Amino acid sequence: MTEGQLRSKRDEFWDTAPAFEGRKEIWDALRAAASAFESSDHLLAQAILDGASITLPHGALAECYDELGNRYQLPVYCLSPPVNMIEERSDELDGSDLDSGAADPSAGGGGLGGDAGSGGERQLRLRLSTGRDLRLAVRSTDTVGVMKRRLHSQEGVAAATQRWFFSGRPLTDRLRLDQLNISRDYVVQVILSQPPPSEPPPPTTGHTAEASGPAAEEGAAKISQEPPPVEN
Repeated sequence: MTEGQLRSKRDEFWDTAPAFEGRKEIWDALRAAASAFESSDHLLAQAILDGASITLPHGALAECYDELGNRYQLPVYCLSPPVNMIEERSDELDGSDLDSGAADPSAGGGGLGGDAGSGGERQLRLRLSTGRDLRLAVRSTDTVGVMKRRLHSQEGVAAATQRWFFSGRPLTDRLRLDQLNISRDYVVQVILSQPPPSEPPPPTTGHTAEASGPAAEEGAAKISQEPPPVEN
């Protein structure tokens, strides 16, 4: 199996699996988590799973469940490439690479990027890893980096802590919206990095204050001046 055949087989699975069982947003999250896991970014994969409330009873993505109890099974070829991969010799461009070029404008205006020349303002649906859904005013000529800064201005979320995903693919900052061909009914997932935990304040040691000053000295003097008891 070549790398192109593996990629086509994976795309076929991810595109058809939501039509048979489970929820599409969970499949998208699993696709993003599998991609992060294959890239050895385990922290990002765990953040995606936590944001989508996905549990792994056996500690592997091969079998997992969502918060409603739906079961999701992933084939092995979606989690890691085969060891006997055949090297490709074709020089053709891979059309599945989002960075390779813009979407075909003749494909129709159903997506957010369908009217690339107008640059009109649209509403993009976002789903944060905190579970919140919102809409962001964007233009078809905006890059992902520009949209991150716009989300920062709207919600106060730092752009450096945002990671955007669509259909399981990470979106780089230099991609333009008209290259993604996102339909109006689809959701872009935004994974927010967790801030480092703040260090707890040092424990305070309790000391019992000892009496001092003239009052203490006067009390000591009274005790020392008391006469001893007289024996009969």
